Amino acid sequence: MYSELFYYPGVASCFFTKEGKEVSEFFSAEDQWATSPRSWRSGKPDIYTIDAIEDTNVWCMQVNDFKYLFQNFPEMDRYGRLSMGRMYGYMLDRVASLRFTSAKEKYRLFIKAFPNVHHRIPLGMIASYLGTTQETLSRIRSGQ
Repeated sequence: MYSELFYYPGVASCFFTKEGKEVSEFFSAEDQWATSPRSWRSGKPDIYTIDAIEDTNVWCMQVNDFKYLFQNFPEMDRYGRLSMGRMYGYMLDRVASLRFTSAKEKYRLFIKAFPNVHHRIPLGMIASYLGTTQETLSRIRSGQ
């Protein structure tokens, strides 16, 4: 069964591959968890890969273990609901950003979404996350 991954310390990237290129979708850092919500629900492999981009210690729990905790401990159930609510809000903000903002605004929102780790993520991954080129990202950063 698929598992949740917890990272501490370090940064991880969640990405998918399209036409031979890695497309960054999300980053996780200290005390955060990384998973594929679709895989979590379906119990099947997903298009996403999670990879550590820094030296990282990883703790894994099986989905069934999480389900047991959620069913038997109200505080864990609340933690799970709050975590999924935060992720849902993040994803809504991300979709709106991709559809309605300039590259400069996308970068500003990226820094806001990842305030403690944005400087630890390689520029190529950031450009991929923003849906832009490294050259455009360099121009945006030099104007900040």
